[in-house]
Amino acid sequence: MGRALGEAAALFLSPFLAYVLWLILRRRYPLQMKHWTQGRVSGLVLAGLALAVTGFFALGLFAERHHGVYVPARVENGKLVPGHIE
Repeated sequence: MGRALGEAAALFLSPFLAYVLWLILRRRYPLQMKHWTQGRVSGLVLAGLALAVTGFFALGLFAERHHGVYVPARVENGKLVPGHIE
């Protein structure tokens, strides 16, 4: 689950990174408040949310599926046998 959340966070932050790189390439200082107006930040947030949601859907559609029966973890002869799919 951590990997999925990390990927979603990376997708959400990618428009902000692209905007900062665009400001740097245009030789603007990206930490000035005049570059981060409410409209621009709102647009970046919406773009980031769209990318993150799209990433979650893509992960759900294209993730590897395991077919079979899940055997839960159990104790055999005093040793823990982890759960697995048969």
